[in-house]
Amino acid sequence: MKTIDKVYAASLEVKKSKFHSFLIPFSSFEDTLNDLKKRHPKANHFVTAYRYLNNNNQIVEASSDDGEPRGSSGRPTLKVLQGHDLINVGIVTIRYFGGILLGVGGLVRAYSDVANLVIKNANLIDYSFVFEYTFNVSYDKTREIEYLIKKHSILVVDRMFGADGIEYKIRDSVDKINLIKEKL
Repeated sequence: MKTIDKVYAASLEVKKSKFHSFLIPFSSFEDTLNDLKKRHPKANHFVTAYRYLNNNNQIVEASSDDGEPRGSSGRPTLKVLQGHDLINVGIVTIRYFGGILLGVGGLVRAYSDVANLVIKNANLIDYSFVFEYTFNVSYDKTREIEYLIKKHSILVVDRMFGADGIEYKIRDSVDKINLIKEKL
């Protein structure tokens, strides 16, 4: 599976209709969608599709045609995400109607083409499954653990200080969690 770490954009014009597509990390999908709606108040449609992994590592996916004929835009965009095996991403495609009806087939092609174009422009990175791990460290070993955390950019969700040491809660790949386990 692949994912992204920042927003990418692409545009396409089909029979005077303009399609602007944005590939977005899922963590900022809603905020970016709201921002795009404010920045493009005259747009006719905001077609969306997304795929992400929930806390049980199950794929959750959805799409919206946003007023386009049913199945002509959101679903084809989602199929492009599936075809590229992307996860934890969303696509927002903004359409400015150009006055010429494209028909369902034309819409499917246009939305699929602009989705493929934005993915082609993106720097795709390998996705690694993320897990949470909680462990305790005595105060005399914290310097070594903090060094590992910093060196390997391990995400620390929480640190709780107690009488005997620190309880860490980290969220990262299995490889990085195993680095910590080796030092305990």
